[in-house]
Amino acid sequence: RRSGQYTMNHDHSKKTFDGASFDRSGSQDSLDELSMDDYWKELENIHETRGNNHEERIALVVKEPDEGELEEEWLKEAGLSNLFGESSGDSLESMVFLSTLTRTQKAAVEKRVETVTQTMRKKNKQHQIPDVRDIFKLQNDSKGNVCEGSGPSTVRGSETKNEAQDGSKGPKYSLGTYEQKSPLEDLPSLDTDINLEISFSEQAANLKDSSVDKMSKGGGGDTLLPNFRLPKDKTGTTKIGDLAPQDMKKVYSLALIELTALYDVLGTEFKQQKAVKIKTKDSGLFGVPLSVLLEQDQKKVPGTKIPLIFQKLIAQIEEATLETEGLLRIPGVATRIKSLCLELEAKFYEGTFNWENVKQHDAASLLKLFIRELPQPLLTVEYLKAFQDVQNLPTKKQQLQALNLLVLLLPEANRDTLKVLLEFLQRVIDHRDKNKMTLKNVAMVMAPNLFTFHGFGSKTIEQSEFVMAAGTANVMRFMIRYQNLLWTIPKFIVNQVRKQNTERQKKEKKDKAMKKLLKKMAYDREKHEKQEKTPNDVDVPQGVIRVQAPHLLKVSMAIQLTEELKAGDIVARFLSQKSAQALKKEEVFLYEIGGNIGERCLDGDTYMKDLYQLNPNAEWVIKSKQS
Repeated sequence: RRSGQYTMNHDHSKKTFDGASFDRSGSQDSLDELSMDDYWKELENIHETRGNNHEERIALVVKEPDEGELEEEWLKEAGLSNLFGESSGDSLESMVFLSTLTRTQKAAVEKRVETVTQTMRKKNKQHQIPDVRDIFKLQNDSKGNVCEGSGPSTVRGSETKNEAQDGSKGPKYSLGTYEQKSPLEDLPSLDTDINLEISFSEQAANLKDSSVDKMSKGGGGDTLLPNFRLPKDKTGTTKIGDLAPQDMKKVYSLALIELTALYDVLGTEFKQQKAVKIKTKDSGLFGVPLSVLLEQDQKKVPGTKIPLIFQKLIAQIEEATLETEGLLRIPGVATRIKSLCLELEAKFYEGTFNWENVKQHDAASLLKLFIRELPQPLLTVEYLKAFQDVQNLPTKKQQLQALNLLVLLLPEANRDTLKVLLEFLQRVIDHRDKNKMTLKNVAMVMAPNLFTFHGFGSKTIEQSEFVMAAGTANVMRFMIRYQNLLWTIPKFIVNQVRKQNTERQKKEKKDKAMKKLLKKMAYDREKHEKQEKTPNDVDVPQGVIRVQAPHLLKVSMAIQLTEELKAGDIVARFLSQKSAQALKKEEVFLYEIGGNIGERCLDGDTYMKDLYQLNPNAEWVIKSKQS
């Protein structure tokens, strides 16, 4: 038996859910015995598949952090290591960053800084130890909103002037109060609307004293999950992959702070786990880190973002038919799976493996084995517990919001692989009339593969096995059902990125040395433009934008902005040009570049006049996602 991996006896599990002590309402949706039976059977299959192979792999140890260590790590992850330690003087970026935070986000940061400060004083570290209040004092002069420019529904309560600077420590803030009308009252919204314009933690703080969302209670069944939707945003919906890397770094930091603030407001503990590094395989297919797999796969298929073996196993399952009854639930024969596994390791990259020998249930078992055998879980050691803890949040909407932020926190390789997996699982569910695999069934079968991990001690799991099983299965259901929403970057975070970019530019201009440099750059640019100027580059009149398509046309095109003009209309206009007729509509996109954003790929329904008002200094370029 693997170190730290719990085993489950099927008879014991039946006792658990036959017993009267389990409160079914605790898992949000009651889960019947039959569907839970799938969960325990899947665990048995997992243990059987391992066979005698388990001693080959060392368990990943999850380190128990020292006091203050978690908070220190958290501040580093949030990009705020400049607030303490030897580099605490060099904190221009941190100050800009802090100036864009909402009140609940600031409270989350203050709470962690306070803990680190106290720990440093106890240990008498020779670092500059800031006073928590001093860190935020610089923000008192900042005016305007976090989501400046996004209309009347922004968080006016996030103005920071004289905010809670009464000498009380950050953690004692009354997070649920505002000296103004709640911004939620300004928004016409349904219970099923996901508001992306206001910070989730601010929404939670405003709702804390009101009645709990009715949707957090109710029985099981696929149909009882609410039909959550995203109201249309005139400035366009931003998906993961639409922003430039430098802005995605800011998104990561903001998502971490926002998730922590949300858990703080809701009274749920948020702790990142920390794994001790262990030696892992540096080649092969199973038990190899995702990063290593992708590195070796990219030598064969440049630019690939999903492990080739993962793609091939899904293709192999789909090649037969997704209508096979019990697909994913019925396992392949354990000895056969082990044999196929060894053969794949030897022949996959050589291209000599005979896929005709692989039955559909074998391929499904191999796919699940691949996920389980990753040296670190697909949901990562750092955030696996946070994914599990989503089940403890009061309402379904808050659970969805937390999952959205957690997906933003995953490394790119994990996130891309998870996306492909969830899309595949949805395709299986689409054939539920024939394969008898409903959303609940698929979630029950897949949850043990994503959530049971050899690195975590068995104690917490065995204390309440049924609640753990039901809870992780519910989280799995959410991820499958709402996957399209989970890959959206909330507008309030995009607006905070815009604000950071704007504030940074302002601060840079105040720096004399930077001013001198900017002046020289402006002079050089003007000189260059005079030399290169063509009749096409005349000044653009008011209400007109100039759109460039360097890969499509030699000249740019002036586009008159109207209330109804969308990004898709501009792309269509370019594609109607003779030189662009060979291109397909789905291959090219309009990009917003510069101004208060690094680079953002626009969805076709973006209203250009609204976006222009949000970022008047941007350039507009049509190109493919690859170029």
